[in-house]
Amino acid sequence: MILTGMGPVSPMPTDGAKIFASLYALFSGLVFVTVMGVTLAPLVHRLLHKFNIDEKDLGR
Repeated sequence: MILTGMGPVSPMPTDGAKIFASLYALFSGLVFVTVMGVTLAPLVHRLLHKFNIDEKDLGR
């Protein structure tokens, strides 16, 4: 629910709950991006090798 932007099902009654939900959403988003990067990096690396794309071709 948090990562999709749908938000909580019911309103949060306290400021502590709102702060927790905000920090948890940030943490979840960062963890999601990190895990996807680590998971997809080998696949992207393999694709670059498959198409013979070197770093000099990328302008590095």
